[in-house]
Amino acid sequence: MTFYEILVFIHIISAILGMGPGFIMIYVVTKSSTMTELRHAYFIRNRLHIFVMVGGTLLLVTGIWMGLLHPYLFSQGWYVVSLILFIIALGFGPGVLSPRSKPIKALLKETEGEEIPDSYFTLSKKLFFYERMENTIFLIIIVLMILKPF
Repeated sequence: MTFYEILVFIHIISAILGMGPGFIMIYVVTKSSTMTELRHAYFIRNRLHIFVMVGGTLLLVTGIWMGLLHPYLFSQGWYVVSLILFIIALGFGPGVLSPRSKPIKALLKETEGEEIPDSYFTLSKKLFFYERMENTIFLIIIVLMILKPF
């Protein structure tokens, strides 16, 4: 196995371990019916997010490293578009998702009782909209990586 093939292997495993959990993070919290369940669901969601961060970092590092080893990749449309989309998706975390998740985290800490407040549903709907956008970007990247259409 060449070094490049090892990077491809790490890249694929990183995609599975990093992106896979990212696609189910919304579903983990949508079936909660009490505040206790919702807090636990967000605890699980936060644990899954560690896989997303580590996998995402490995994806970026191995992807760029493969490009540095084979510079012709930077002339391939599918590679450049995938890289740009990935960087945009990375920007979603601090720029879009974090500001929308902070009020939810505060609500989870401050709410007493078992009834989920209506404000949670409004806040989560906004957050999940952007998470679905990000997931769509990741799906487009996966398709580009598989098909290499241009």
